[in-house]
This record gives sequence, structure tokens and C-alpha cells, in this order.
Amino acid sequence: MRGTKLTKAEEARSPYLKFRTIDGSHPLKKFVPEAVVEYRAKYRPGGNVAFFNFDLAREIGLIPQNHPNEFTPELKNEILQTFSLLIVNEYDQLSGVKIEDEQLKPNTYMATRYLQLQHPCKKGTTSGDGRSIWNGQVSHNGKTFDLSSCGTGATRLSPACNINKKFYQTGDPSVSYGCGFSEKDEGLSSLFFSEVLKQNGTVTERVLAVIEYQKGLSINVRVHENLFRPSHFFNHLKQGSYDVLKRMVNLYVDHQMNNKTWLNVPKDQMQRYDFFLSKVSETFAKISANFEDEYIFCWLDWDGDNILMDGGIIDYGSVRQFGLYHHEYRFDDVQRWSTSIKEQKLKAKYIVQTFAQMIDFLKTEKKKSVEEFKNHHSLQYFDQVFVEWKLRNLMRKTGFNPTHVEFLIQSHRKDVANFREDFSYFEMAKSSKGPIKVPDGMNWNAIYCMRDILRELPQIYLSRGVQKHLGHDEFVDILKSKYATKKDVKWTLRKELKIKSFQSNYLKLVNAVARKFKMPVEKLLLEITMRSSVLNKYDRVTGDSITNIIQKVMSKKPKLTAEEIYQILKEFTSYQNLDPDQVHRQSNFEKEVGHSRMVKGMLQIVRDFREGL
Repeated sequence: MRGTKLTKAEEARSPYLKFRTIDGSHPLKKFVPEAVVEYRAKYRPGGNVAFFNFDLAREIGLIPQNHPNEFTPELKNEILQTFSLLIVNEYDQLSGVKIEDEQLKPNTYMATRYLQLQHPCKKGTTSGDGRSIWNGQVSHNGKTFDLSSCGTGATRLSPACNINKKFYQTGDPSVSYGCGFSEKDEGLSSLFFSEVLKQNGTVTERVLAVIEYQKGLSINVRVHENLFRPSHFFNHLKQGSYDVLKRMVNLYVDHQMNNKTWLNVPKDQMQRYDFFLSKVSETFAKISANFEDEYIFCWLDWDGDNILMDGGIIDYGSVRQFGLYHHEYRFDDVQRWSTSIKEQKLKAKYIVQTFAQMIDFLKTEKKKSVEEFKNHHSLQYFDQVFVEWKLRNLMRKTGFNPTHVEFLIQSHRKDVANFREDFSYFEMAKSSKGPIKVPDGMNWNAIYCMRDILRELPQIYLSRGVQKHLGHDEFVDILKSKYATKKDVKWTLRKELKIKSFQSNYLKLVNAVARKFKMPVEKLLLEITMRSSVLNKYDRVTGDSITNIIQKVMSKKPKLTAEEIYQILKEFTSYQNLDPDQVHRQSNFEKEVGHSRMVKGMLQIVRDFREGL
């Protein structure tokens, strides 16, 4: 059996020492035992490493910085010994399944408790990790990372267990989510999607490894600096568990401080609570603005289950990035419909409102109704940050550099707001065909691709001069998507006025920057052209494209090694880099490695689904 300690000889010859420290240990078990269900676990035979994220492993210190992107027998063994696990659950215990002590890992692993909408109990007494365990933590370069694995067995916290009032054997074919297993395509979808989003500045958990088994099953190992969700707090709030909640908050704040994610945290307990609430309000205002502007749908809801405390994306099963602002799309989860992308702001704001209720409870030891906090100052702060971030996001996407964005926000805020109003008019436009069914829900198609106009407009002004505005037909031809019908794009007086206003306000911002920084307009437009061509790339990943890409990878999987999937991921994500300040480095990378035939096919899929869901 492996333990947490190594002999001096082992330390000297093993480059994979950190793997040995991932043994189920986590401070949540020690400081808030009420927040977890502990399970013994055993090694799960028959696993094969289908993917390993070498970059992420180096980042968190699991392998040396100079480790090549290839496996050694020892590395594969460490991955499997650490993560190929199966819990001994309640069904096993009640059924008298005999497991020899030498088969068991020395420590317990935890399934965490948190609030979930789909559970019968709306106070979170029975909900949480239904098919996951937390493997533990690993520290490197002054930061500590949480690791968890999905697909390690059925826990007592799954919806199926509590709806049907019975414990399930892991792998029971009569239930899906409740069976405790996960599938390989889930892991690969999360991998490709999260790496693209992370590269472009979206906070997200990341996939460290995918361990495959027969019949398409897998264990998907995930990493983030802090895997706490709002729902990890809300269940204790709903239950009125003051002492538990206090320890949860203190543990979370300490973690953020130790990782230096939060600086200048007050020492006074009451001020510390206020600081916590301010950070939460700011975080959720920013991420809800970002989700709207990047067309990211992650199904935010009042329980705070589908999001991390720092706004990080998790559970990619229902996460999407749209090609257009499909703000009427809803996911059909059989028993309920999801929120829409534009409703995510309201859900994020309600999460902040619930945190305001929680902080008041911690300060006063008296739990008030959440409705008493609908006008709380934290919500006013939320609104201020949300609007500020929306304006900044639009200026950045338009192609202005950070210095220019700051100037426009500070000195020409009204002009920025006017341009945003014009931009929203086209962004919000919907098809005259009305609502339609889609494979996993319903939608009412948006009809204009705003990335296209932001990318093409500065180039057109450069070639013909800023004095000659685009007419109705030319402007609409650039904007219209495949969803736009003849009826949608026909001339109307309001549309004509908006087209003129859009261009006038756009050029007003360009001229303001040119005057302030004493730049020729042509030189500024050239810079905007270069930046906006990267930020508004024609072929950007969508949820539909990821689904089809993973089908392609899965069809080739028997012939693809884990190292080859890693290289494909590197090539693919390099092309999806939308940071204009990294474009030179990206181009050099592409020149060095080129694009394999497989990646070229994947990029064609991205083009084919660029406007979809």
C-alpha cells in the first residue's frame, strides 16, 4: 500500500513525489466535518490513461518543469494509483460486500454536501456530490489546488438516492446519474471546452486526467484553486447552522488569503465578513457581465450549484458558448427548463442577495428572510460593477487597447453607453420564425453576428475613409447570419436610423481616442483592425462545435494515444486564442507545428457551427 510518506531513497529517485500527497486529505474534513460524507476507497482495476494534461500537471507541481510531454511507466502508474478509485458505498456496506483491508486506501475521501435544486429537500440536507469524491489538495509555488474526480461511485448524496429512498449499487443500469459512473466523452468535452475558455480569460476548473474503462466509462479528474461553490454555503444557511457556516466562511477566506487571491483582508471579524460580501458581489457582477458578452450559458440558478465561488465554470454537461446572442435558448432538463443567458444576471444577483442574508446571519446570529435584503447595498454595488464591466467589455471587443478603454470609460462614458445601446439593438434581434425546438431544448434564433461587424468595420473605414458610411444593405450583409430570413433583413426606418447611429457613435469614439493620444485616425484604425480581427475571429468555438469535435475524437480514439490527444488539444486551443496581445506568439507556434489533418478537420467543424449553440 502507498502512504503519504516516502523513504529518503524514494524521494531521491522519484520525480512524482507530489502524487503521493494526494490521499484524500483536505482541511474541510477537519474543520467542517458536517459538510462532508467520508468514504473508504479501493483501487479500481482495468483503467487506462486516455488523457493527461502535462501543462496543468507542471503548473501544480505534479511533474517537473522539464518533463517531456510523454509517459514513463512510473508516471502512468502514479496517475492510476492516485486517481483510479472506487468508493465503498452504503450499498456495499449493507450488502456485506467483503473487501480486504489491503485493498483499501489508507485514508477516507469526501463527498461534499451542498444545495441542489433537483433534490426533494430544498435545505440541502441530502444533496451534494453524487458521483464524485475530492482527492485532496496539492501545493506548489505558494498556491494550493483542490482536486476532485467524477465517476468514482454512487454516493448517498445523488438525486436518485434521495428521490427513490434507496442506496444504489455503483453501476446500477436502472439509473443514469445515480449509477455513480461518468463517461469518457464527458471528460473530453470538459477538457476541450475548459482549455479554450481558460486560455481566453474565463475562470474555470480544468481537466487534469481522463482514465478510461470498458464500455466508454471513465474517471474525470478536475483541478482548480478552490472548488467551493455558493451552494456549499447555502445548505448550511437554509438549515440555520450558524456554527458550521461560520467555520465554512473562515476556512474559505483563509484559503483565499493563503493563495494570495485576496489581499488586504481585515483582521476584525465583522470587517472580514463585509470584505467577503464585497468580493462575492464584485465577482458575480463581473462574471454575469462576461457571460452575457461572451455568450456563455452555464445555467446559473438560485441554489449556486452550477458555479464556483470565484465565478469559475464547472460541470460542462449543460455549459455552452453561443455563436450569436441566442438569449432565448433554454435547456430541457426533463423536469424543468433552465434559465436563459440573459436571466443569468438576475440569478447571479439573487446569489449575492443570499450571501447578504448569510453575512447578516453571521453578524447578528439571527436569520432573517432573504426578501429583506432585496435592496441591500451589496446589490447596488453589483449593479454598478455589472454596468461598468459591460461597457469595458464592449470597448475591448471593439478593438481599443487597455489604455484607450480606460480613457473612454473615464472621459466619454456617455458616448460609450450610446454605442452600447446601438450595439444591443442588433445583438438582441430575433428571427421572425419565432421559437423552435432544438435537440436539447428550445431557442428563438438571434439573426445578427456582432463579431463580424466589429471585425470588418475598421477595415472598411481604412480602405475607403471614415467619411463614407455603410448603407443599409452593405451593413446588413456583413451582420446577417444564416438564421436571418428575407423578412428579417428588409429595410425599416428604425433599422436605417440605428445603422447610421451605430457608425456615428463608433467613429465618435475613434476620433476621441485619436485626439487624446495625438494619433492619426488611420493609424488608430489599423491598430483596432489588428486587435478586433483576433478578438472577433470568424471561426470561434461554440457548444455545438465542441460536441461534434468530441465525436470526431472519440471515433479516432482507438488509434489515438494520450500523448496524441494532448498534442491535438495544444494545436486546437492555440488557434482559438483570442488574446490580441499574444497573437504574435500564437502565430509562431502555428508556424512551428502547423496543423495536423485531424486539427484541420476540427477547425472546419468550428466554422460550420460558428453561429449556433
